[in-house]
Amino acid sequence: PVRTRAEGALGARRGNGNGAVLQRPTPARDGNASARQHAVDQLIRNYRVRGHIIAHLDPLGMPRPAPPELDPAFCGLTEEDLDREFSTTSVPGPHLQTLRRILDRMRNTYCRSIGAQFMHIDDLAVRQWLQERMEGAENRILLPRKTQLRILKNLMRAVTFEQFIQKKYLGAKSFSLEGAESLIPLMELAIDKASEQGVDEIVIGMAHRGRLNVLANVIGKRPQEIFYEFEDRNPFDRLGAGDVKYHLGYSTDVTTHAGRRLHLSLCFNPSHLEYINPVAMGRLRAKQDRVGDADRARGMVLLIHGDAAFAGEGVVQETLNMSALPAYSVGGTVHVIVNNQIGFTTRPEVGRSSVYATGVAKMLQAPIFHVNGEDPEAVAQVVNLALEFRRQFRSDVFIDMYCYRRRGHNEADEPAFTQPLLYHAIERRKPVGETYLDHLVELGGVSREQAKKLNEAYTTDLERALDEARSEAYRPAAPTPSAIWRGYRGGREDEVEDSSTGFEESRLAALLGALARVPEDFRPHPKIRRWLEARVKMAAGETPLDWAAGEALALASLAVSGTCVRLTGQDCERGTFSQRHAVLHDIEDGQTYMSLAHLAPDQAEVFIANSPLSEAGVMGFEYGYSLDSPDVLVGWEAQFGDFCNAAQVIIDQFIASAEDKWRRLSGLVLLLPHGFEGMGPEHSSARLERWLTLAAEDNFQVVYPTTPAQYFHVLRRQIVRPLRKPLIVMTPKSLLRHKDAVSTLADCAQGRFRRVIGDARAEANSKNTITRVLLCTGKIYYELAEHRDKSGCEDVAIVRMEQLYPTPLEPLREALSPYADGTPVFWVQEEPWNMGAWPRLGAVFGAKLFNRLPIAAVTRPESASPATGSRACHDLEQHQLIAEAFGESKPY
Repeated sequence: PVRTRAEGALGARRGNGNGAVLQRPTPARDGNASARQHAVDQLIRNYRVRGHIIAHLDPLGMPRPAPPELDPAFCGLTEEDLDREFSTTSVPGPHLQTLRRILDRMRNTYCRSIGAQFMHIDDLAVRQWLQERMEGAENRILLPRKTQLRILKNLMRAVTFEQFIQKKYLGAKSFSLEGAESLIPLMELAIDKASEQGVDEIVIGMAHRGRLNVLANVIGKRPQEIFYEFEDRNPFDRLGAGDVKYHLGYSTDVTTHAGRRLHLSLCFNPSHLEYINPVAMGRLRAKQDRVGDADRARGMVLLIHGDAAFAGEGVVQETLNMSALPAYSVGGTVHVIVNNQIGFTTRPEVGRSSVYATGVAKMLQAPIFHVNGEDPEAVAQVVNLALEFRRQFRSDVFIDMYCYRRRGHNEADEPAFTQPLLYHAIERRKPVGETYLDHLVELGGVSREQAKKLNEAYTTDLERALDEARSEAYRPAAPTPSAIWRGYRGGREDEVEDSSTGFEESRLAALLGALARVPEDFRPHPKIRRWLEARVKMAAGETPLDWAAGEALALASLAVSGTCVRLTGQDCERGTFSQRHAVLHDIEDGQTYMSLAHLAPDQAEVFIANSPLSEAGVMGFEYGYSLDSPDVLVGWEAQFGDFCNAAQVIIDQFIASAEDKWRRLSGLVLLLPHGFEGMGPEHSSARLERWLTLAAEDNFQVVYPTTPAQYFHVLRRQIVRPLRKPLIVMTPKSLLRHKDAVSTLADCAQGRFRRVIGDARAEANSKNTITRVLLCTGKIYYELAEHRDKSGCEDVAIVRMEQLYPTPLEPLREALSPYADGTPVFWVQEEPWNMGAWPRLGAVFGAKLFNRLPIAAVTRPESASPATGSRACHDLEQHQLIAEAFGESKPY
């Protein structure tokens, strides 16, 4: 029938299901062939745009009402038009086809087990490419018998694995894949297809749902290892460390069915589900850059999402926004949404505002394929189509696989408490492996006896693996680090000898001169020209180095020594405070030039790029990049240090704890502008107190250097010594151009980073003349020193702690050794009492430093907000703080 059952008879006016009223076109008259052709063309377009609405996607659901525009009568066509031939130049096949055949093709293509959203793509050629491939095959793939049997085997193994765990570990959390078992053949087919296309490495990111099944049946982790984790018989193996089994990562080499070898890396992931997305992308980008894969063809990211998380978590949008940007592109990510149609206990209608969980994906010029997970051959079709699309256009692509969650959010959860009707329907459904077996038996491709033997054989293998895991002698093999990580280590800082970080002075001068040169035909801004001229004077030793010069020399000296550099962040090419100017712009034609990339013919790459307005996504990407680049200086700069707040999940779950939880090392550098300048609560504090609260077991380094040379040495130390720990740098704002925050080329050429800087002027006096020691870090040092100079307080010493964590107790002891027992020490900080370094250092120091020097703190009063928004109030507070530090406290 021309009219769908859901529509019934059409009137002249009708609703579109969204409250709007649509006017039906006037029926095309017999003599008006052009009008009929136009109506047919419009109907074809309507199916391409809206056919997905009535596709049979939900294994549990009833068909949705058909949009009126899918009714031929809505376009003015009648029963008499069904057997008329129309021009179909935009449809594969003969150029003339009957309306009946056209409708069959459109419905078969867009309204069966696959619903496609692609008409939002602006590029006509891309849309036509998709149309030809979908409509030409009517969105079906003809699978050979061996592939059908592989799919069946994968489904059966997936079902059996889950049932085995439920039986052997009743009530234990495993976040079962039951109801979504088609994910296993989907992934295997995707891996095989990618390998055929020349991909030799796949980085996989996924949350915990189905993770154990993927590890066992896709990645190749031995079931013995998984069962050993369930047994949990040796608590001393992971005392105070490790993670739950369904968060762990795994890497291995696999052989596809075609005999090709490729490497799979399943990323570790916390319960903050979608935050693994940028990390996985960063890992692959690092791998691609390492082997010079500029075409982004040899590696692929495969991300497995949950429907509720994909729709609900903002880091998804951040990651998608990065996907086509030059600094972050990986050549297209394959996204698979395991659409359980529920998030914990929340149904879609109260969990998202979009029709589909993939609503946010339409921000990209990429297709979205919705598919019924209980139709494994439809799944195979969209996998094949998605991988072909990615290869052709180097673009992200989305597979939204509708399924269900047979159990609760976890195995101890009772889902019928909150969704009784949904779970009544789920209880009546057979596993997809059984329904696909029924299909193949009907086709004559396999017998039930064969399937039974396959299942029994796999169950026997699992029983054998369980017996081995429970044996007293069994211990999983310790993971071996990849080749690129050999020679690097984690652990305690004091177990690694410091390396010299100096660099020959004459070479530094030459590098600084090269950094000041631009091509003859390049026309920089007049102010930039004067800035370059100032660098020439620095290179000649006529003026000291400022902060930006110290940083540039650190990067340049590493690059000419063979170390790649990657730095991204909001406005980091110029620098938030117009200090860096790493990338210059010609004022007449807009061309750019980066002198750091033109230092020597054989230098390593220096990559500096502005990031999108994102913290969590970009920091996650750079963290991921660092996981596969121990020999690269990888940095992320916050526009203001306060903004790292927006990346707290990356900080807490990855940067601070990954070595402890997952034994994964990172040398990521975070540059966080910090310092109270009267700029308000959101432009003052990089939340130093949070970093020091998270600090434990030498998990990262926190420094607040006060000179360009110190900054130079700490950046070089990050590469020169073999210890790989994240480096958190409280970088300055006002000190960028402070007349006293300068260094010489000799300061950079000699020595190394000094964790504590003593007061040479005070040490020159007799220790008995010092009546007060001010201990501080960062910017406040210069204000204290200026006050001392103006007031003539020569009995006050000022000692700087340049490294705050790991706490440098021995260097501090040495710096304080010239001062007599009982000399009062005051920790001075700009931050309120409950913020900054004092909450941690006060606990570390106690009432007396080294049991001989009484210590107290001079801070702003405790506060809920980091700083005042009034510049006048800031100046008053700062004046009071300095006065109190010198014992000259006056009331406000």
